[in-house]
Amino acid sequence: MVLVRHGQSSWNVKGWIQGRADESVLTELGIEQARRCGTVLGAVQFDQVFSSPLNRARHTCTLITPIPPTLLATLQEIDLPRWEGMTAQEVAQRFPQEHQIYRLNPAEFEIAGRYPVVELWAEARAAWEVILASPGHCVLVVAHNAINQALISTALGLGPMGYRALGQNNGGISVLNFDDQGQVQLESLNQTAHLTETPNFTPKPGVTRLLLIRHGETDWNRTGRFQGQLDIPLNATGVDQAQKTVALLKDLAFTQVFVSPLQRAYTTAQALLAHQPHLALTILDDLQEIAHGTWEGKYHPEVEAEYPGLLAVWNQQPETVQMPAGESLQEIWARSAQAWAAILQQVNGLTLVAAHDAINKALLCQVLGLGPEAFWRFKQGNGAVSVIDYPDGITGRGVLQSLNYTAHLTGNIFDCTAAGAL
Repeated sequence: MVLVRHGQSSWNVKGWIQGRADESVLTELGIEQARRCGTVLGAVQFDQVFSSPLNRARHTCTLITPIPPTLLATLQEIDLPRWEGMTAQEVAQRFPQEHQIYRLNPAEFEIAGRYPVVELWAEARAAWEVILASPGHCVLVVAHNAINQALISTALGLGPMGYRALGQNNGGISVLNFDDQGQVQLESLNQTAHLTETPNFTPKPGVTRLLLIRHGETDWNRTGRFQGQLDIPLNATGVDQAQKTVALLKDLAFTQVFVSPLQRAYTTAQALLAHQPHLALTILDDLQEIAHGTWEGKYHPEVEAEYPGLLAVWNQQPETVQMPAGESLQEIWARSAQAWAAILQQVNGLTLVAAHDAINKALLCQVLGLGPEAFWRFKQGNGAVSVIDYPDGITGRGVLQSLNYTAHLTGNIFDCTAAGAL
């Protein structure tokens, strides 16, 4: 599933809340954004195309693909009739109590006797019923900021508190994968590499931002051999990925870097010091990869031979597995939460965190309030970058602005990194 937010509209430029008002049109920039989406997705053969019926989304859709879309009313933007045509600042002044609830407790947000965010979640579920029942394996959905958040959230198991916790830029692309068992994986969120020559990871003024990266590839990643806490170095591809990730980030004004002690993560982050020698790497043992215990050093067939059926359980119900002589996901949740709390307590500017697949998945889940059962719902490619903001400070709610950005490695909107073991 490829989800796209419409290009910039005339009301976006003015900062007006649009909701389901249909007067705004794509700006010249919005048209260009839509065309760039079409270019980067041009090689994808979509079996089905769905769009919101609102003009700004329909127009975007026609610029992405010549396939006529199925228009779904359930893909319309959130319904905010009293606020349409107003700026957020005007709403905050005229409706201060409602606006505060809208920001901090969206499930309880009420307007004119209705609960718009709760209704939006119901519409997202209804949209998924239609979309997932459609024939084919590759689907394009073109819609809006809030409904895209609701679609992704309902797929991941996030309730209305997920509203405003997932970034959706104009022209941003997100990719969701569904397997035959109904499990979902968010491959990427809010990818924007196709919209600008150089992605801008600089936070807005007053926003605390952390960039979370996964180490580059190792030979064991490539061959599907369980690493865990064995200290396996980067291979040649991994070194190249680390250098490309650093090239992407080298001009950002980092103030701190936190890193796992395992060399594949440490080496990935260390490459940044050639461009910013004033930085020091702060090692946190709690950022180490999951301890796979007796699985470490083994390939999948070897694990299956020694522990029949346990790999299948790990892939379907990971929260129930205690790694033989290793860790459980409950232990990973505890120590990754401890690491993140330690990092947030020391944050004093743009911060980089370099760690591993399982640890990064755990951190991302916890930022969004998900438990170990959601472990497989987030993809982390080698050399990937994810962006987490705290717009209300470190005591406020985290916002996932971008997930698993790997376009700097391959130039592709899809993650093409190794699919091997942790």
